[in-house]
Amino acid sequence: MMQQKNIGLKIIMLLLLAAIVSCRETSTHPPRTIHRSVYFWKSVFKLSAQEKKSIQDLDINTIYLKFFDVEWDARTRAEVPVAQVRIVDTVFLQHKKIIPAVFITNECIQQADSLKVRSFAQKISGLVNAIAAANNLHGIEEIQIDCDWTSVSKNNYFALLSAIRELNPALTVSATIRLHQVKYLEKTGVPPVNKGLLMCYNMGNLKNIKTDNSIIEKAELEKYIGKLDRYPLPLDVGLPVFEWNVLLRKGQFAGLIQNFDARQLNSAAFAKSGNRYRVLADTTLDGYSFKKEDVLRNETSGYEVVLASGKMLAGRLKAGAINVSLYHLDSLTLSKYTSYELENIYNSLR
Repeated sequence: MMQQKNIGLKIIMLLLLAAIVSCRETSTHPPRTIHRSVYFWKSVFKLSAQEKKSIQDLDINTIYLKFFDVEWDARTRAEVPVAQVRIVDTVFLQHKKIIPAVFITNECIQQADSLKVRSFAQKISGLVNAIAAANNLHGIEEIQIDCDWTSVSKNNYFALLSAIRELNPALTVSATIRLHQVKYLEKTGVPPVNKGLLMCYNMGNLKNIKTDNSIIEKAELEKYIGKLDRYPLPLDVGLPVFEWNVLLRKGQFAGLIQNFDARQLNSAAFAKSGNRYRVLADTTLDGYSFKKEDVLRNETSGYEVVLASGKMLAGRLKAGAINVSLYHLDSLTLSKYTSYELENIYNSLR
């Protein structure tokens, strides 16, 4: 009888221990406040009625608006701004919180003269201010710099970020953070900014013909976020809601096709196998020319995958309010999701 009681007590204790472990895994922090935002990454800001409705329905108050790119001009051996945004809907933006974003190529950072960092920073700050002033965008509180820096370019890049902060003491300066920069932070370093935005997309090898989906995969994401709660900067989060098509020709990467309606692939011109479409005869669609035996790999940001990824991140991030930003604002992109699904994606980070 005593032995049966001891066995019963052991079972109860094991069940209690399992419950405690389960609670620790699923309730590591109280629900956090989510501030909803979205990226706009095209060169002309002119929203469709559907895009405006989506912003209103989802209660999005913040827009990360790409102001321009910065590339390296090999001829002049200087950094040059390109793809500057042209804002048509200026009145609409005046009622939103705007965060100017500037994309800088890693080549530009590597080639830039390290002795002219302050001049580089002045050019960036000056153009941001000029675009904001020309479009009556007042009350800007943050500027975001986007660059996929490496251990080779980090010294130049970090010096540039420090100079931008010095020139803009009243602004929050943030930087995008790639997943590899979190996992290998000892090698790539931590940028000298106020906070980061973790880009939870473009995580696979786009050019590898064996890759299934380079945009987002839950198993791939899990490889990079083991030390996420120890990252020194406060982190916001960017999640994907876009798709693209990777063109493979003769077994090699041959290009990336965006803003292409993938429904056109379900035609007699293609043979489908999983998310790959083999071209059966030379054909032209939407101005793109495809050759016989080309393969298009259709990569998407599936609702279930993005939702699961958000929930995974919620348990790894430090507690506290964060911006959750969807990439990116576009009618074709948003039409693939219901408002209910987009609501759930935002709320997955709570």
